[in-house]
Amino acid sequence: MSLFNNLKESPKNLFIKENFYYFSLIIFIFLSDRFSKSEIIKNFSDDSYYINDYINIDLIWNIGIGFGLLSTNSSFFYNFVTLLIGIILMCLFYFFFSSKKIDKIIYSIIIGGALGNFYDRLVYKAVPDFVDLHYENFHWFTFNVADIFITLGILIFIIRSFFVKD
Repeated sequence: MSLFNNLKESPKNLFIKENFYYFSLIIFIFLSDRFSKSEIIKNFSDDSYYINDYINIDLIWNIGIGFGLLSTNSSFFYNFVTLLIGIILMCLFYFFFSSKKIDKIIYSIIIGGALGNFYDRLVYKAVPDFVDLHYENFHWFTFNVADIFITLGILIFIIRSFFVKD
């Protein structure tokens, strides 16, 4: 019954002043991601750009989820995963509305990044990844700004879950 009560209360909690700051964080992360991706798509579509011995800019189009997992050529599977990501985003918003202040910051970081990648899945049918970290012949997964925020948010969530007592 608590779930339904929380859903009824959510519209009342939507417009409280405190949420304005969290929504601003979500929008800032989303726009930072959009800006970085649009600049990379415009300027680095065909070329790899060497920065130093550890990082390159190299645009690849990821049709899977994080780090290229679940990549497939099946449009049914791609659409199913996209739908699943949309449902997870809705769940994250629910958790956002029913959480405390510090947790709202964590959810805002994750949601901002997830919205950036979700937008790309809907608009481009793939997510542009472009940060290529490497050391000699070892290359880490290519990623983008949204992935950085999603990973950061999840790490903070895990650390908070294990080490912070309420």
